[in-house]
Amino acid sequence: MTLWMAELRLLLRARLSVVALILLAILTAAAVTAGMVEISRQRTAIAAIPAAQSEDIAAVADYVDRTKDAGSAGYYSFHPTWDAPSPLAFAALGMRDVSPYILRVRALGLEAQIYDGDVFNPELALPGRFDFAFVLVFLAPLFVVALFHDLTSGEREAGRLRMLDALPRGGAKLLRRRMLLRVALLWAALAVPFLVAAVASGVGDAAIFAVLSVILAYLLFWMALAALVARLRWSSVANAATLAACWLVLVLVLPTLAHVAINRAVPIGQGAEIALAQREMVNRAWDIPRETTMRRFYAGHPEWADSAPLGSAFHYKWYFAFHQVGDESVATKVRAYRSGLERRDAAARMLGWVLPSVGVQALLTRLADTDVRAQLAYQDRVRAFHARLRNFYYGYLFRDRPFGRVDFGRAPIFTARMNTAGGSNKAADRP
Repeated sequence: MTLWMAELRLLLRARLSVVALILLAILTAAAVTAGMVEISRQRTAIAAIPAAQSEDIAAVADYVDRTKDAGSAGYYSFHPTWDAPSPLAFAALGMRDVSPYILRVRALGLEAQIYDGDVFNPELALPGRFDFAFVLVFLAPLFVVALFHDLTSGEREAGRLRMLDALPRGGAKLLRRRMLLRVALLWAALAVPFLVAAVASGVGDAAIFAVLSVILAYLLFWMALAALVARLRWSSVANAATLAACWLVLVLVLPTLAHVAINRAVPIGQGAEIALAQREMVNRAWDIPRETTMRRFYAGHPEWADSAPLGSAFHYKWYFAFHQVGDESVATKVRAYRSGLERRDAAARMLGWVLPSVGVQALLTRLADTDVRAQLAYQDRVRAFHARLRNFYYGYLFRDRPFGRVDFGRAPIFTARMNTAGGSNKAADRP
């Protein structure tokens, strides 16, 4: 213990080391604070849904109660869906930074509503927002370089290395103590702010342990790389330059090139293209005989085929029918787009076994439930809810049943999953 304390005192006398540790702790605290503020903002927005929904439905109900028209109710009523953040989401915002976590849908064509805002490929945004994952993956290696680049070479340049090697507990044992002490202090600078934020956010013990282990493993990788460079017996400046070049290649250059290669190997279009194709099909319905649309709709939904024939006047069941036909016309494109995203995500996760920076980022977003799979799962829940919503209004439209104010209370309500990724946070799923 005396030797460890002596090493700690020597380390604290080095101004660069102390400044580096303090700066890393400050950056980590700022990152987790920014993440918690963003997640708090999202939860506040989700919590405001019921009040806004009540106002919207009240305005629509005043008109519909006079006309008793289910078509107007379905056309003008928006129904909210939401994806509540997990307790650990503050640490790795992932897809929550680029994809909607609240989506208000109508009983009309769903695909255009889902993909309306998808005008870019979020997977190209590699660094992402300033959060804990960013600090760990992109900045922490630089602090390892600062504390480890001259661990051996500095003693050699000062003429003390041979003397230290001759001491009873010097040499390799001394070097190991110094390396482990520096790793422990770097780990503490990252782990303590994260731990405080995780406990305050209600993150589960297993998730906390997993993240703390990831921090340690990532730091050990960079420590091992620094030790490998030190064995080349170069100068401290050369060591620092070499490690900085390794950081540039392993954290920025190779991940960027690999993601570009993945995107070229697995080409997919934009979600906006699906929305455009769906809208073109919907607009085309105005130019073809209504009976053609209804035959196509009834072929896929025979349970409504016994509905009364269309007259010469406009009827909302035809309008809703060609919106569903529009959705079904792009089903193949939707499956291909989703399959492409899943294949890209799988390739990126495989890349994580080769590039630690990519692997750590992927693992943190998976633990926080903010990755591509989480976003696709939210879309699945929206589609399931939309199917219930359509069937609800179809029961009035295709049976010519009147729709009044009281019927709004019978409409399906979106029920979010019990989001327990990273801990227990059931209240967050109830706006």
